[in-house]
Amino acid sequence: MKDSIRRRLERLAERYEEVGRLLSDPALQGRSDRFRELSMEYARLEPLARGFGDYAALEAEARAAAEVAADSDPEMRALAATEQRELAARLTAADAALQRLLIPKDPHDDGNIFLEIRAGAGGDEAAIFAGDLYRMYSRYADGQGWRVEVLSESRGEHGGFREIICRIVGQGAYSRLKFESGTHRVQRVPATEAQGRIHTSTCTVAILPELAEVEDVPIADADLRVDTYRSSGAGGQHVNKTDSAVRITHLPTGIVVECQDERSQHKNRSRAMSLLKARLLQAERDRQASQQAASRRLQVGTGDRSERIRTYNFPQGRLTDHRIELTLYKLEDIVNGDLDEVLVPLAREFEAEQLAELE
Repeated sequence: MKDSIRRRLERLAERYEEVGRLLSDPALQGRSDRFRELSMEYARLEPLARGFGDYAALEAEARAAAEVAADSDPEMRALAATEQRELAARLTAADAALQRLLIPKDPHDDGNIFLEIRAGAGGDEAAIFAGDLYRMYSRYADGQGWRVEVLSESRGEHGGFREIICRIVGQGAYSRLKFESGTHRVQRVPATEAQGRIHTSTCTVAILPELAEVEDVPIADADLRVDTYRSSGAGGQHVNKTDSAVRITHLPTGIVVECQDERSQHKNRSRAMSLLKARLLQAERDRQASQQAASRRLQVGTGDRSERIRTYNFPQGRLTDHRIELTLYKLEDIVNGDLDEVLVPLAREFEAEQLAELE
């Protein structure tokens, strides 16, 4: 274990003991807010403190085994060597587990997300690719047991979408998909290409965490322009009679959101406001992240769409994530929703970056 990590764990273990003593102090009775605050800190520190205690116990066993390994008896030395190998493996695993516990948890990781996909360069082929990406994420969500709700869409003339915005509801949706923001590039022969030439098109993907009520973003009514209109989707006579779709413009920033999925204007407004708040929060996070972490390869939380993050090369059946130089020749499986082989390495790289910062 690195000295910097050990010192951090020692400080946290000491704080855990201190908080335990504070919680048992009779003077704390009647101060419910302070008691709740300390209880939450105690619960957060407990896995780290207990894990560090277990690690220290393993180290003590390893020192004892090292002493036995110096014994003059060959059988004892052989037994000690076997025990040393087992303890070394356990220490390595415990070290890695403790380092993961040290990484600050993103408060949005367990929550729902808004997924936005927009066609970029490439005309009709870009719109078709946007449809492929939406299907890829939808199938992945289905495999996780998540629910996908389309909030608004603008279909392409020859299939796919010029733009589609949806809400993905499920435990851990943000933690799994938060690294997908950026420019996705496709290389393939379009169905409309008579000469068989490979075209390159792009789409942008944005992943926005849905805000909890306690994290609400204050928005003044005077900063909003709300327009209602008739939904363009299916709905029969109801759509012809009711202006249920809602478009909200945030005047200070120019951000526009809309929702036409629900038949109720009230529900559409509520969904649109939730999306607007998510975008405003993301804009602030983008500003902070661009100042503090401009050089980080993953650009986590910045929503940087100016550079490609991934290429989907269909003639070669190859997917390349340029941020971590990951290349997989499983493109068909991936676009059909088998995304874990892409998402897991991204998460591990992010963990490595965070651990480097801790050190």
